[in-house]
Amino acid sequence: MDEQALLGLNPNADADFRQRALAYFEQLKISQDAWQVCAEALAQSIYSDDHIKFFCFQVLEHQIKFKYSELTEVQQQLIRETLITWLQAQMLNPQPEKTFIRNKAAQVFALLFVTEYLTKWPKFFFDILSVVDLNPRGVDMYLRILMAVDAELVDRDVVHTSEEARRNTLLKDTMREQCIPSLVESWYQILQNYQYNNSELTCQCLEVVGAYVSWIDLSLIANERFINMLLGHMSVEVLREEACDCLFEIVNKGMDPIDKTKLVESLCQVLQSAGLFSIDQEDDVDFLARFSKLVNGMGQALITSWTKLIKNGDMKSAQDTLQAIEAKVALMLQLLIHEDDDISSNIIGFCYDYLHILKQLSALSDQQKANVEAIMLAVMKKLTYDEEYNFENEGEDEAMFVEYRKQLKLLLDRLAQVSPELLLASVRRVFNTTLQNWQTTRFMEVEVAIRLLYMLAEALPVSHGAHFSGDVTKATALQDMMRTLVTSGVSAYQHTSVTLEFFETVVRYEKFFAVEPQHIPTVLMAFLDHRGLRHTSPKVRSRTAYLFSRFVKSLNKQMNPFIEDVLNRIQDLMELSPPENGYQALLSSDDQLFIYETAGVLIVNSEYSAERKQVLMRNLLTPLMEKFKVLLDKLMMAQDEDRQMALADCLNHAVGFASRTSKAFSNKQTVKQCGCSEVYLDCLQTFLPALSCPLQKEVLRSGVRTFLHRMIICLEEEVLPFIPSASEHMLKDCEAKDLQEFIPLINQITAKFKTQVSPFLQQMFMPLLHAIFEVLLLPAEENDQSAALEKQMLRRSYFAFLQTVTGSGMSEVIANQGAENVERVLFTVIQGAVDYPDPIAQKTCFIILSKLVELWGGKDGPVGFADFVYKHIVPACFLAPLKQTFDLADAQTVLALSECAVTLKTIHLKRGPECIQYLQQEYLPSLQVAPEIIQEFCQALQQPDAKVFKNYLKV
Repeated sequence: MDEQALLGLNPNADADFRQRALAYFEQLKISQDAWQVCAEALAQSIYSDDHIKFFCFQVLEHQIKFKYSELTEVQQQLIRETLITWLQAQMLNPQPEKTFIRNKAAQVFALLFVTEYLTKWPKFFFDILSVVDLNPRGVDMYLRILMAVDAELVDRDVVHTSEEARRNTLLKDTMREQCIPSLVESWYQILQNYQYNNSELTCQCLEVVGAYVSWIDLSLIANERFINMLLGHMSVEVLREEACDCLFEIVNKGMDPIDKTKLVESLCQVLQSAGLFSIDQEDDVDFLARFSKLVNGMGQALITSWTKLIKNGDMKSAQDTLQAIEAKVALMLQLLIHEDDDISSNIIGFCYDYLHILKQLSALSDQQKANVEAIMLAVMKKLTYDEEYNFENEGEDEAMFVEYRKQLKLLLDRLAQVSPELLLASVRRVFNTTLQNWQTTRFMEVEVAIRLLYMLAEALPVSHGAHFSGDVTKATALQDMMRTLVTSGVSAYQHTSVTLEFFETVVRYEKFFAVEPQHIPTVLMAFLDHRGLRHTSPKVRSRTAYLFSRFVKSLNKQMNPFIEDVLNRIQDLMELSPPENGYQALLSSDDQLFIYETAGVLIVNSEYSAERKQVLMRNLLTPLMEKFKVLLDKLMMAQDEDRQMALADCLNHAVGFASRTSKAFSNKQTVKQCGCSEVYLDCLQTFLPALSCPLQKEVLRSGVRTFLHRMIICLEEEVLPFIPSASEHMLKDCEAKDLQEFIPLINQITAKFKTQVSPFLQQMFMPLLHAIFEVLLLPAEENDQSAALEKQMLRRSYFAFLQTVTGSGMSEVIANQGAENVERVLFTVIQGAVDYPDPIAQKTCFIILSKLVELWGGKDGPVGFADFVYKHIVPACFLAPLKQTFDLADAQTVLALSECAVTLKTIHLKRGPECIQYLQQEYLPSLQVAPEIIQEFCQALQQPDAKVFKNYLKV
């Protein structure tokens, strides 16, 4: 071997050596006999360096995986012998191999097993067992190989082809027949031999038993000698976690419901008499987490049995199973309430399914009612934050608690289905007790009390948030709690979690303020002062900005008395903070968007006259326009790139804020009624010059484009005079992304104004296409994924543009571009339909083609178009589906095929018998299609129902 190249295998080697080693590996993979050098190196232990040994196994792995069939019988025999020789050496080496080498060797053994077991090496396991006997190092390798074989055969995370899946089923069937009993016997011997003197091997063996139990005959494992041994392990500290997992796999195996109940019950009896059910005496949380998972498995297994028995109508056995389930509830509750969240989380599945059973029973016993209440109290307790939770810097532990809370929420929702009255009463009790003394109560208890009120909204669902009408008891309870929430002063609690929960809840129950509007000023003040938008925590300020905009929108007309006051109070929050003043604004620009939207909504929904609304809107937007002009001048002068970027961002924010105020309008009508058209036209004139700024083009264009989109909705045809020059600027030296974002704007204008913009479209059609073609023809690196994706997206946008033009009845825009250009455009569409393996673009291209055939394909169509239909469009309809990349398993491709069928139908519709004649006599025979199939095809095409042809084409 190339010793120099091998030096690069060491992770500490320098980059050049590592590069050389990689290249050498690639070279060995393609070489005919390099694997033999590696096999020899392994069999004769030529190298002591771990990385080289690993490397040799990798070369062998590649050979077995991809080139095994190319080897002769003798060479295949050599690979088998090499592995067995290497295995024998393991038992004699002074030191065991590193774990990563043993794992890789096990993978190679497993690959060979999958390849050879059914044909050349039926004695695979027996040969390995005869080599390793009970030698600890040999047993270690044997168990690793078993785990690698299991991973090859049943690992759910590996996606297998249908061929591999069939092979794996055959392998498992053959193993069950030929060797599984012997393997199980070997596991028993290993466990018995090593359970007291080698915990590592015992745990490994338990893991193997747990993995195989899911697909072998259960009676081989679920019998007295095995179960007794496993239960013995449950009281050995170093073995019990693995033993627990192994029992879980046994319990989890699918079987007859009555047998399953018996199995679980007998296990429970033994575990209980061994003292494992007394949780409070156990302080090893890692073991308890596994034990909780086991109890969860047993509980869910019993519930599955109960469901099956009920379905089969076996009421007697179902009743016995239900009793068995009830007997586990006390243990389940102990685990659910455990202070360790992992232990609690592992039992939630059982708890959830148990509640599902109760929901199906016609009446609950006193004990069952008590169980429901106990679960409810446990959930309320476990929802509470602990002291360690870091609100300012949330890390992994915090994220796990948030996930755990989501699981508890599902339990709460399920509790509400079983007993809504009980849930409401319990929450009300906790809420009232806590809020009476909130000043002296710890933050986590106050937070959870408000959180429970918040969660009731989803647990007790109503349509359109109508919590305060309908069921009187419920409406009264919620109304009382909301009144307490807003009048208790708890919004002033000095902890961010309580503050946020307060605002979230107020917004969730906004319908309360329709019933008791007298509380609106109190809540508005909380939003506007140091409790909300001016809070010391940026996290609270940011969330409040969003919630405030939702609150104002939901109150609509009820905001009238407060509009001017609110607008004055939020004025300083809307300051556009330029980069140079170093002043740290209270809100980020994203948060300010919500404040601008809120201001717009307040003005537009007010009951003021149009004149007053116009004045207020001008007051809101004029500062933005003035700042914009100043900043644009500064940008033109700026030399430093960082400063240019900061200024461009600030300009972009100004445009974004103005855009956002317009969200209060739904259409031109509302803008006119408010007398605001003029203000927005002024904004347009202020912002458009940014398009001709040569610096920071991408940022500035993107902002102005978004503003234009909004103005097309708000000002309609009043925007049109501005579009030609804006388009001209946006098409100057642009990149793929610019064009991709510019095309939707043109599509919006085309679809909205149709023939009104025909002259403009005719004028800019070819300049736009030239810009697109120029970008698409730019050379790109072969493996530059992002450039390829950008081109694909641009191509889609281009076809979407042509679709909009033809679909808006404006084919004359294309027709008036001169014969040469028209032809070029048509060929790009044919190319899009056939050559690019992108079903979304193909679908669009067929839509364009069928539209053009519909418009131009008749007798009075443009000269030469009929010719084009037969020479290019008809072939495209056959060539596209015949491509290898045309995959009908993909939903988008099916849609593309459907549009292809529509195109052919449209051609037949426009050209009549001539089309059938062309297909029968010229085109299809030229493809060597059999006459009877041609006949069948033409018949399907002539069916009046388009569906018939679509289905025919699919088949």
